[in-house]
Amino acid sequence: MRAIKQAKKLIEQNPNSPVGQTFSKLILSLESDIEFSVKALYSLDTAEFDLAIEVLKDWRIDRFYIGKAKAFDMATHAQAISINK
Repeated sequence: MRAIKQAKKLIEQNPNSPVGQTFSKLILSLESDIEFSVKALYSLDTAEFDLAIEVLKDWRIDRFYIGKAKAFDMATHAQAISINK
């Protein structure tokens, strides 16, 4: 299971817990470009901390693939325009 799905499950199980709140804030920060205190990660136990790091890694990879897909879309669109001229 991908880290993001594991974090989602953790939040769903107990959204009001400190762990649920930390993961909620982390994910909202990543999606909305709002600040997140890295210090909050130190309140997590080792397994949760490792999961948070994996969430960061997965998020970074996903952003790369989204950017790659958008570039491919634009390139396809540009080729279609040049063919129709």
